Amino acid sequence: MPDLLKDKVGIVTGAGRGIGRAHARAIAAQGAKVVVNDPGVARDGTQTDKSVADLVVAEIQKAGDTAVANYDTVATSEGATNIIKFAIEKFGRLDILVNNAGILRDRMIFNMSDEEWDAVIKTHLYGTFYCTREACKIMRQQKLGKIINTSSASGLGNVGQANYSAAKEGIVGFTRTVAREMASSGVTCNAIRPHAATRMTLDEKMKAAWVKSLGEEGARKKEKRYLEEMSPNGTSPLVVFLASDAADNVNGYVFDTMYGRVAIYREPGIQHSVIKAGNWTPEELVEVLPKTITKDMVRERPPISVF
Repeated sequence: MPDLLKDKVGIVTGAGRGIGRAHARAIAAQGAKVVVNDPGVARDGTQTDKSVADLVVAEIQKAGDTAVANYDTVATSEGATNIIKFAIEKFGRLDILVNNAGILRDRMIFNMSDEEWDAVIKTHLYGTFYCTREACKIMRQQKLGKIINTSSASGLGNVGQANYSAAKEGIVGFTRTVAREMASSGVTCNAIRPHAATRMTLDEKMKAAWVKSLGEEGARKKEKRYLEEMSPNGTSPLVVFLASDAADNVNGYVFDTMYGRVAIYREPGIQHSVIKAGNWTPEELVEVLPKTITKDMVRERPPISVF
């Protein structure tokens, strides 16, 4: 058995399907004992099905590795606390937390309901906060720990996903702050923007769009290539690395990972500036900015592409 994570204990939230399942299997294969957390909700967060987590645990155990299932929700403080306590009760420590759980409630901003906004923010952003807060209490005492948060390229802007985008980009800022707060305690916190074919990304709307633009045969070929090249398994090696001792010096960064590629985002900073003595007036800015730093901007922003 590979042993990059030998004797470590990890939690993966939302580990019953897709990317989370791949992460849980990957860290277990490297010797970690894994809590597979997933209440088994549908894509929109409704319903529950404990068998979703149980099946992943069975897969891991069949491979000769160690895992247990947990069915608590990350969307409440109580649920997150129970997840962390569960890991301690089962394995006596916590070395790795992978915040991966998520749902979708896509809607154009002018049609989005309060409930659709709240449900997505609670699962993604609150869930990451709740689990991280409780994990940090343990990791701070241990003086070690690795936290990997899941952001998304949708955080850079994606039509119909104002709730999801807000949550995922909020996770980026959260990651940077946790990294700074926990560094002196030997804990690192990083984020990834994974690209993979899952029920969150490959839906009937996408398939219909492919048929419309490529025809039936072209759409079938596109889907085949997409499923082959965008397997969730391609995102998990980076998670293993970030959870390992080899990444002890990596803290507060945002990574991108997909088929054959691992990348790191440049930290945000000022791109261009105009400077004068004293404060600008509105009239001056109306005169100066269109000729300088806003000159080449366009109203219709192009969609974010992962290819």
